[in-house]
Formats: sequence, structure tokens, C-alpha cells
Amino acid sequence: MTKFFAAGASLFVLAVATPAVAQSASGGIEAINTDQNAAGAAGPTSSAAPEVIVTAPLQQSERDVLQGTSVLTGEALTRSLRPSIGETLARLPGVSATSFGPTASRPILRGFQGERIRILTDGIGSIDVSNTSVDHAVVINPLLAERVEVLRGPSALLFGSSAVGGVVNVVDTRIPRSAPTNGYRLNGIANYGSAANERSISGAGDVAVGQHLVLHADGSYLKTDDLRIGGYALSPAARRAALSQVGLPQDSEEPIDFAASAAIRGKLPNSSSEIWTAGVGASVVTDTGSLGVSYSHYDGVYGIPVRYATAVGQEQEAPRLDVAQNRVDLRGEVEAGGGFVDRIRVRVGHATYRHFELEKDGSVGTAFYNNGTEGRLEIVQARQGAWSGASGVQYLNRLFDVEGEEAFLPRNETNQTGLFTVQQFDFGSFKAEGGLRYEWTDLTAKNDPDSRFFIGRRSFSALSGSLGGSFGIGDNIRVGLNGSRTERAPSAEELFANGGHAGTQAYELGNPNFRLEKSWGLEATFHAHTSRLNLDASAYYNWFTNYISENQADAFVCEAGAARYGAAGRAVDLPCFQYQQGKARYYGFEADLSASLFTLGATRINADILGDYVHANIVDVSPVPRIPAPRVLGGFEAQGDKFTARAEVEHVFEQNRIAAFETPTDGYTMVNASVSLSPFGRSSKTQLVLSANNIFDVTARRASSFLKDFAPLAGRDLRATLRFGI
Repeated sequence: MTKFFAAGASLFVLAVATPAVAQSASGGIEAINTDQNAAGAAGPTSSAAPEVIVTAPLQQSERDVLQGTSVLTGEALTRSLRPSIGETLARLPGVSATSFGPTASRPILRGFQGERIRILTDGIGSIDVSNTSVDHAVVINPLLAERVEVLRGPSALLFGSSAVGGVVNVVDTRIPRSAPTNGYRLNGIANYGSAANERSISGAGDVAVGQHLVLHADGSYLKTDDLRIGGYALSPAARRAALSQVGLPQDSEEPIDFAASAAIRGKLPNSSSEIWTAGVGASVVTDTGSLGVSYSHYDGVYGIPVRYATAVGQEQEAPRLDVAQNRVDLRGEVEAGGGFVDRIRVRVGHATYRHFELEKDGSVGTAFYNNGTEGRLEIVQARQGAWSGASGVQYLNRLFDVEGEEAFLPRNETNQTGLFTVQQFDFGSFKAEGGLRYEWTDLTAKNDPDSRFFIGRRSFSALSGSLGGSFGIGDNIRVGLNGSRTERAPSAEELFANGGHAGTQAYELGNPNFRLEKSWGLEATFHAHTSRLNLDASAYYNWFTNYISENQADAFVCEAGAARYGAAGRAVDLPCFQYQQGKARYYGFEADLSASLFTLGATRINADILGDYVHANIVDVSPVPRIPAPRVLGGFEAQGDKFTARAEVEHVFEQNRIAAFETPTDGYTMVNASVSLSPFGRSSKTQLVLSANNIFDVTARRASSFLKDFAPLAGRDLRATLRFGI
């Protein structure tokens, strides 16, 4: 930690040593001030309009949001695009990724992942099974994203009690919000990345039919080969463990060549992918609102990097997942024009999802099926002096089934209904905000003819709330403090799991007697925005009771769990992991600073830096497993009317605060550079981005990854991205 704070202090001094602009997290100026950049300005000015956060029911300036917030759009989004939403966002402050291969990588917010964050597409859940396991990809294609907003902290609770860690909302254009100015609009993006021989293309178009009807169509295609890595696939410790098994007798039907596994380098086997999407939409747009529907299809096959066995007798699998989703969405908004109600919004999504985990011969080993429906109704109040607010209701239904030899859950159904409200008071220098959510959750484990699982029903009522305020010091500085009390119902996986899960190489045992998970949280925020300097910082502390975690146990624990439900004698060949409840503590900070240093002619020279740190502990047990390591990322940027040149250095520190079943993770330093060209000026949608990532080809492993000892991050990656629009 001493080294972390020393490095952070050094970069901070470097960034502010000269006169200090709003920077995006690891993305330069563009991500925070897209409105002015679209107008052609080189960077922020004192009169620049701040970024508006559209995810929350009450849209407000990024500068006024009480919690940590990041927006990725425009040039910064183009530069950050990767095949998965996790890798696309991984350089934002407070954000890491599960890194289960290049395709199945889900965001991690402030150390929280899985059930404690929500991934949304235009305000509604992705309706997949990515929360069930880290080897399951999020069914959202970043290629079609117009902007991505990340909300951390208690404001995210308006989207569900499971969002205690935060919300990622990917906003697309599938349901048009406005009529094209010239009767039509077309946007496209083509991308190539050398590390995985990545080829992708996407396009979206709208056309006006008559005065109010707008039709939409979009599609995308992505294909990658096995990922190129900078060194050995196995970490030094895993290589030593594998080599120690060479020559020993094996019980498995297909003997493992441990020497060959230890020698694999340069490429990450079984990490290729092929994904395509298509969608159509239609919307009626008037001066007082819009109502639209869309249909979309997602289809893909991707590999899970081999989790090479390092002990005799373990299976060594290289599964591939065949994923498909069909989805229908509706979104509407109308201005009410009344004295109390300003507007009404409705959002509904329904999807049928399935994925097959394929064996070596192409046969289906295990099948996952998920049918889900989610809807929200929001009523936005008309502003009454200093008072504004919004209230609504949200409903979620999920029918989930796993079939096959490795089914680790019974067929189950989740029904959840939530009532929420947020109220704001703006007295100029002082602003206050309060939110409340009451949620009913009903989980049912369905009939199981093999008597392998708990069969029954659990119901929960959860009450969550937040209260905070902020104070403006002059026109440019705002400090805030908010507190929250959250309650979360356990998920079906945490309650009902009882079986081997190949994706995580673990036998997972839930507990149907779990109670509500509860927590208290405090968050302090600091925003400073001037014509030459922008600083956003947050510090937080969370206290949990009945915190649900998955800890390694002796095999007889899982065997006893299987016998409890009539499966006596059931073999437990994988490491046993049991869900438990206890006390936990999370605390940390994130900070994001940018500065305008000086100008050379029409070119502005900017500097930026971000840092984040999270400390998480299960009281009287161990550190929370797979917590991201501290890091610092700093960059310099030259920004002109038609180009942006950027160079950055990211240092991730070692992670030695680990659970008993984990291994330490070495630190690493990556150097990246990019050039963005706007030949027709920044007001044009045409842009070419050329970038070199991990220039020195270092071997990097994320502490947050299940596969860190078997699958490092990408090696040197040269990328070219062309975005155009008319």
C-alpha cells in the first residue's frame, strides 16, 4: 500500500504541477464533455455544458450526482471498444472485470460482482445468465452502444436491491427516440484487433416514414481467433505445480500432458469466438413523447480458456458455449403536462435465452435455459420550486433451468416486485436527495424427479433507502455525503445450488435457509470543475450483516449437502465451495483528475490520472476472494480540431490480500498509445482511431479473475477502428 500511495501521489503532482479539463476515466476529455466536443471544441471551457446522466429517473448533471458516476461515449468509447462489456469498461475508475477469457468478461464495480451489480440495456436487465457464473457472457454487444453509464453507490438501488454495488447501463438506438433531421441517419463501425485477429463490423440506420413514424434496423458481426498473450499461459506457480505432476500415474480416462500444459505460451487455446446480432425497431415520435418496440436476436459461439488441471485425477475441459437470445422490447415516454406529473415513462423487455455447453465432439453436455420479463413504470413529478422527484414500480420474472450431467441447480422461478421513489431538493448551494425502495421477492425451486435438490419456496420482503446532500463551494466545487441502508434477497443460485459446475471447476452448495443480506453504507464525494481542471473523487465504506459468500470447504460438506436432499453417495470430484452468511466490510476510493496544461497553436495539451482501491474482508474469516488490486492510470493527450493523440501508463499493484484458496497476483505495468483522426472535424461522425495497447507485451493477470493462473490478459494489441455516420 505504501508503494501504491507513493505512486498515486507522484502522478497527482505531475498532473497538477502546471495549470490545470474534464477527463474521462482512462479515456481523456471526451467521455465527460461529449456535448462540447461534438461542437468542435478541443476541450472543456468554463461555459461548457456538463454531461447529463440519463440512466437515473431524474436526469441530472454528472457534477450534481451524489454518487460516483462515469460516462463513456464518443471518441473514448470508440477507443475502448472490446468484444465484451467488461473489457470495454475496465479502465474506468472503480471498475474492473472478471476476465474469464476475452468474450466472457463481466464488469466488477468497487469489488462487487455477480448478484451485487446489474447490467442493463437501455434501463432493463440483459435477461441472460451472466450473473450465474463468470464463464457466461453478457448478452450485450458493445459495438451497438451509443453510450455507457456506470452508476456506483446507493442511487443504483432504484434498479433493484441486487444493485448494491452499482449499475452499468448500455444505451443503444434500437428504439428511436427522435426523428432523423434529414429523413434518415446511418451509423457504422468497423474494427480490427491484432491480438485475437479480431474482425468486427456493425451498422444501424433509421428512416422516417411520414411525419411521426421512424423505422430502425441494425446488425453486427464479430469473429476472433485464439487470443495472443505475452508469455506463458500458466502463471509461474501453476507451471511449477503442473511440472511436479509429470510422470505420476493418473486416474482420468484421458491422461493429461502436464509438461505440454506448462509449456503453452504465445496463444491462449480455446479462446476464439464468433458472434452476430440483428435487430429491428419502430417508434412513433411526436412533440410530446414517443412509443416504440423492437425485436433483436443474439447468436454466438465462444470458447472458455482451458483451466489446466494441476493435480492428478482432475478433468481438463475446454468447453465451448453456443449462445442464443431472442428479445422483444418496448419503451414509451409522454409529457403529462399536468400540475404535479411532468412525464410518464414505461420500459418492458422479454427474452428467451439458452446456451449449450458443448463437448469435444460437439454434443451438448449441459443446457441453460432462461425466460425472463422485466418492466418499469416511472412517473416523473413536475418541479415545484426546489422540489422534484420520481416514483415507480418494477417487476421481474425469471424462469431458469439447467439440464444435463453438470446441472447444479433445480428448475427455479423468481418473481420480484419493487416500489421505488427518489425525491430531490435544490436550494442552489445546497442539494438534498432521498430514495426508498420496497421489494417483494419470491423464489421457488420446482419439481425435481431425481431428488437431487431442495424443493420448496422462499419469500423475502426487503426495504432499502438512501439519504444524502451536497454543498457547493463557489461555482466550481461541490462536496457531498450520503448514507444508505440496503437489504437484498438471496438469489436462486445462493439458495438452491447443489452440484458440480464445470465453468468454475467447483462443486457449489447453497443454503435454502439464508436470510436477507443487509448493509449500511457511507459515501463521500468531491467534484471540482473549472475551465482548466476537473476532479471527481469518491470514498466509501459498507458494513454487511448476513453477507453471502462462497468459501472452500472439505469435500464431505458437499457430500453431506447432497445426501440431505436424497442423493446419498453422490460423488464430489471437484473442490467443494459452500455458500455461507456472515459479516463483511468493504471500503475504498476512486479518483479521476484531468487538467488542461497549455496550448500549442490550436492544439491543447492535457494530462489526466485516475486511481482506485478497494479493501474487502469477511469478518473473522478472510479477505473477500477475487478483489481487484489497487491501480493508477495516467495519460497525456494532445487534442486539436481534427485529431487527438494520447499516451498512457497503467500500473496495477500486486494483490496479496487473498482468501485461503487463492494465490497471490503479481503487479504489472502497461503502456498504451492511440491517435484519433476526425478528417471532417469533430462535428462529423466520421472518425478513425489507431491504437497500440500493451506495447511492451507484458504478461498481465487480474486478481479478480477465476482464470488468472491459467489465462493472462491480451499481449500486444494493435487496433484500427473506423466509425462513420451520416
